Amino acid sequence: MFANRRLGILLLAPATLFVLVGFIIPVLILLAGAFRTGDAWTFANYTDFFSQPLNREVFLRTFRLGLIVTAVSAVLGYGVAMAVVEAGPKSKGRLVALLVLPLMISPVARTYAWLVILGRTGFVNVALTSIGATDAPLRILFTETAVFIGLIQLFFPLMVLPLISSLENMPRDVVPAARVLGASWFSVFFKVILPLTREGLVVGGTLVFVGSLTAYVTPAILGGSKVLMLETLLYQRVSVANDFASAAVIAVILIVMSILTNILLKRLASVRRRR
Repeated sequence: MFANRRLGILLLAPATLFVLVGFIIPVLILLAGAFRTGDAWTFANYTDFFSQPLNREVFLRTFRLGLIVTAVSAVLGYGVAMAVVEAGPKSKGRLVALLVLPLMISPVARTYAWLVILGRTGFVNVALTSIGATDAPLRILFTETAVFIGLIQLFFPLMVLPLISSLENMPRDVVPAARVLGASWFSVFFKVILPLTREGLVVGGTLVFVGSLTAYVTPAILGGSKVLMLETLLYQRVSVANDFASAAVIAVILIVMSILTNILLKRLASVRRRR
C-alpha cells in the first residue's frame, strides 16, 4: 500500500505502541498474576476459587444468564429484524433509529430507569395490583429476573442490527421460491433463512453473550449483593476484600469465556456452511 515500507511502519508505530502499552501488556501481567502463588507457577488460585460454593454459584449464574439472554435475544431479534427489513423505506429508517436510540443513552441512566419501573411502587407492580393480578407488590428488584430484563434491554439492539444486515444481503427470491415448492414457514426459517443469516447470528450472539458476561452496571444496580455476577464479584474482591489473586482469576475466566464463545460460534457457522 505504501511505496516506502519504512514510512508505513512509522505510521503504524504510534497505534501499535498504544495498544501494546494500554492493553496487551496489562492483560499479560493479569494473566501471569492469576497463575502465580508467591514465586511459583501454579493452578492453586483456580482450585481455591472453584472450591468455594459461592464462587461456583456466581460462575454458573453468570454463564446461565448469558446463555438465556443470548437465546431470547436471538429468538426475538429475528422477528424484529424481519419486520424492519419488510417495512417501507421511511418506516425502516424510523425503526432502525428506534433500535439505535437506546445505544446513545448511558447504561447507568437506562438501568436506573428500571428501578422506577420494577420497584415496589413502580409501573409494573401498580399495573398488576390495579388489575387484580396480585394482592401485594411483587419483589422483582434484586432478583435474577431483574438482571435478565436489564441485560435484554441493554444488548438486544446488538443482536438485531447484525441480523438486519444479514437479512438485507440475503437473496430476495429464496423465501418465495421455498414457499412455492411447498415448504412450511418452519422449514423456510430453519433451512433457508437461518443458514443464510448465520454470519449475523454469530456476530450478534458474540456481542450479546460477551456483553452479558462482562456487564457491570446493570447487574450491580438491579441485582445488588443478592444476585452476584462475576463482574460484581470481581469488584468486591478488589475494593472490599483486597483479594487481587481471586480477582485475577475472575478476570481470566471472563477473558477465556469471551474468546471461547467467539471461536465456538464461528466453528458452528463454518460447520453448517460446509454441510
